[in-house]
Amino acid sequence: MEESRLCQWTVIRSVLAILQWWGFNVTVIIMNKWIFQKMDFKFPLTVSSIHFICSAIGAYTVIKVLKLKPLIVVDPEDRWRRIFPMSFVFCINIVLGNVSLRYIPVSFMQTIKSFTPATTVILQWLVWSKHFDLRIWASLIPIVGGILLTSITELSFNTFGFCAALFGCLATSTKTILAESLLHGYKFDSINTVYYMAPFATMILALPALLLEGSGVVAWLQTDPPLLSSFFIIFGSGVLAFCLNFSIFYVIHSTTAVTFNVAGNLKVAVAVTCSWIIFRNPISMMNAVGCAITLVGCTFYGYVRHMLSQQTPGTPRTPRTPRKSMEFVPLVNEKLEDKV
Repeated sequence: MEESRLCQWTVIRSVLAILQWWGFNVTVIIMNKWIFQKMDFKFPLTVSSIHFICSAIGAYTVIKVLKLKPLIVVDPEDRWRRIFPMSFVFCINIVLGNVSLRYIPVSFMQTIKSFTPATTVILQWLVWSKHFDLRIWASLIPIVGGILLTSITELSFNTFGFCAALFGCLATSTKTILAESLLHGYKFDSINTVYYMAPFATMILALPALLLEGSGVVAWLQTDPPLLSSFFIIFGSGVLAFCLNFSIFYVIHSTTAVTFNVAGNLKVAVAVTCSWIIFRNPISMMNAVGCAITLVGCTFYGYVRHMLSQQTPGTPRTPRTPRKSMEFVPLVNEKLEDKV
């Protein structure tokens, strides 16, 4: 009886953690789109800077004040040699995500972000000369095909927004790959990652935001917008962006890798549905089919990657099976990719 109750509680805890993660993620995306489209605050660098500031304060509060997470100590030299390059790519990734949100619908942006597994594998193959199992390449076919179908049939297509989202995928892949080498020896969780990266990202982005968007923000303030509600939404999105990172920590520790992968792809479907209900951006039937194909492909890719990672060294090899596990398992964290 006790064992049955424990199992039920584990399932309930996992479901609650996933729902909480979905809620934060979808809310942040919708709020950012609302800021750009409804509030006419078209300054993605400024919004990203506010997110980094809120995340830095939030991570400091969780680790130093509330002591909910132990601090992973990093040598000062390693902070500049390892953390700073990661923060630079991290900063580019977040900015490109917000830029794409300004120009294209949430549904299209989220579908393009699902292209990240493909860019990660291709980048490792081209730049790092890694070799992968044939099943990994096969699992990328529906992802690429779904993205192409979605792009061709997108009714609100914008070239600049599409390129920003696509380069955002490359930035995500680069950050993930760099983490394998630059952060070797450090067991970072999502909170400690934000604790070290957010201050660097703020430092990197603050000056460009001030120079490129400062006058525009001043002009926007002179249009007499509802300041209280506007600041509440803008800074609220920053606070929720940090809460999203905190919720990821609990999801990772409450679910298996396969569950996390499936839940992540279902989250995209939830975000697409919610954005359509709120913003009513036109979606054609073929566009929806392309999005569905992409999500199924991502789920299949995650399953294949998980199965290959579980393959024991004594498993008989086929003629096409690589000799080393490094050759057929992509250098991507099994549970945590970029979610900030």
